Amino acid sequence: MQPDSLYIGIMSGTSLDGVDAVLCRISDDGKPSFVARHHEPFGPAIRQQILDLNTSLHDELHLAALTANTLAKTYATCVSGLLQNSNVNVDKVRAIGVHGQTVRHQPALGYTIQINSPALLAELTGIDVIGDFRSRDIAAGGQGAPLVPAFHAEVFKGPGTRVILNLGGIANVTILRESGEVVGFDTGPANMLMDAWCERHTGLPFDEDGKWGASGQVNLPLLEKLLTSQPWFDQPAPKSTGRDMFNMPWLESILSQFPDTLLPADVQATLQHLTALSVLTALERAGVSSPDLFVCGGGARNSAVMQLLRELGATSAKATDVLGIPAQDVEAVAFAWLAWAFVQRRPANLPQVTGARAERILGALWPA
Repeated sequence: MQPDSLYIGIMSGTSLDGVDAVLCRISDDGKPSFVARHHEPFGPAIRQQILDLNTSLHDELHLAALTANTLAKTYATCVSGLLQNSNVNVDKVRAIGVHGQTVRHQPALGYTIQINSPALLAELTGIDVIGDFRSRDIAAGGQGAPLVPAFHAEVFKGPGTRVILNLGGIANVTILRESGEVVGFDTGPANMLMDAWCERHTGLPFDEDGKWGASGQVNLPLLEKLLTSQPWFDQPAPKSTGRDMFNMPWLESILSQFPDTLLPADVQATLQHLTALSVLTALERAGVSSPDLFVCGGGARNSAVMQLLRELGATSAKATDVLGIPAQDVEAVAFAWLAWAFVQRRPANLPQVTGARAERILGALWPA
C-alpha cells in the first residue's frame, strides 16, 4: 500500500450513537476503496454533555473544552482499534479527516460549531489531523452544509438520475442528475427526534429496526402540525439545519397542543412518517419524483422508515451497500475523502449546494 494513499475518516453525528472510523485507500483520481472500519459507542455521560451543549448553560465554554478533550480521546481509541483491525502501522496513514461534533449550526449568523480537539488527537495518534471543514464555506457565504454531495458525486454517480439520502440525526439528500448537475440540501429531522422519543419512553437509545414505531398508528393531525409549524420546511435550497431547530422542546411544544391520551408508540409512528414524508416532499419540489433512492446513515437500518419511503414513492429505495460502500460508513469515508482533497489542495465544496460564493479548499491541518 502506498503510504500517501491511506486515509482515516472519523464521524460522530447528531444521532449521538458513537464514533465511526474507516480506513480507506484513495487513488490519485480520488476514488476510495474500503480497507477497515471500527466503532466506539458513546457512554451516557458524554452523550448527555453533548446534548447539554446544544443549548445555552452555565460555564458552557468550560464544558465544551472538557467535552472536546473527551471526544479526542474517544476518537484516538477508535483509531487505535481501526489500525489493529487492519494490521496497519501509524506511519502508513497520510492523515485523519475528522468532522467533530456539531453543537451549534447558525449559518445565517455566520457560524457553525463542531467541538473537537484536533491538536490532542494528533498528539495521541501520531497522525496528521485535518478538521474544521465547514467554516471556510460559511466564510464564503455558504451554509457549510451539507458537505458530502461533492463526495457523493465522486463515488455514486451512475446511469440516470440518482438520489443519495443520508438518514443521520438530520436527513439530507444529494441529487445526481443525469445531466451531471449536483443538487443537495437538508430535508429535516431523521433519527434525532425518533431516538430521543424512544429513549424517553422505552429506555433504549434507538428504536431497533423501527419496530416500536411500526407498532403504533400515525396521527395525521399531529403529522400535519409537525410539517406546517416549522416554516423551514418550505424554504428553498440552499438550506441546512440541526438540533438548534429540531429538538425535544420543539416536539414537546407541538405535543402540548394534543390530548395527553396520545400513545407514545403513535408519536413514534408519526415521527417515522415525518422523516419519510419530508424527504420525499423536498425531492418532489426539486423536480424528482419516484426517485432511484440509495440510503446511508443509521436510518438505513430502520426497516419501518425504509418501507415508508417505498410506500410513499421511492419504490426502489435500498441501502448504499449495493453501490459498494456500506450505509453505516458513507459519512466516515466522506471525511477521509475530504482530508485527501485538502492534502491535494482540491476544492471540496459545491457552491450550488451550500450557497458559497465559489469553490473553496476545506479544512485546516494539525500536524502530528
